Amino acid sequence: MTDWPKQRLAAPDPETYTDRQREIHEAIASGPRGGVRGPLAVWLHRPELAAKAQELGRYCRYDSALEPRLSELAILTMARHWSAEYEWFAHKPPALKAGLSPELVEALRTGAEPPYADAEERVTHFVAISVLTTNTVPDALYAEAEAVLGTQRLVDLVGVIGYYTLISATLNVFRISPPQDAPKELT
Repeated sequence: MTDWPKQRLAAPDPETYTDRQREIHEAIASGPRGGVRGPLAVWLHRPELAAKAQELGRYCRYDSALEPRLSELAILTMARHWSAEYEWFAHKPPALKAGLSPELVEALRTGAEPPYADAEERVTHFVAISVLTTNTVPDALYAEAEAVLGTQRLVDLVGVIGYYTLISATLNVFRISPPQDAPKELT
């Protein structure tokens, strides 16, 4: 059993939901996520934020031009940067299922040089790291990313990075942790 920090803000009690909270909860639960957990549950304190954020998240995660392997690579990069354990816990299995190698995932976790399978993985990771560390992307990397990913996937990659910044901040500020039986992997 892991000793996670005490969560600062619990999700609202479903017994006290407003009609709008119930509506948003049902919309999230009936979608591809299959439930309302983590930051989405806490956002229900502000149902309009939950509604808009889940809509953006649904696009970034399920409907973007960026295939799941690259999207999950960007998400794990965000999780590692923010030390967002819940995000890592929630996205490591889908990342592996989407085709990221266990060696690449472990390198992300430990900060080692990742063994990229191809130029797409490399440029996806480099763009995410550049945004996280410099708040931008230098011209040469931008040109490479546009050449490797194309404009549509590059725009979607930046969207994923932005959305998971919101996710990561929410997780860290409100101390949303994985289940108690999940190991700490990022500390």
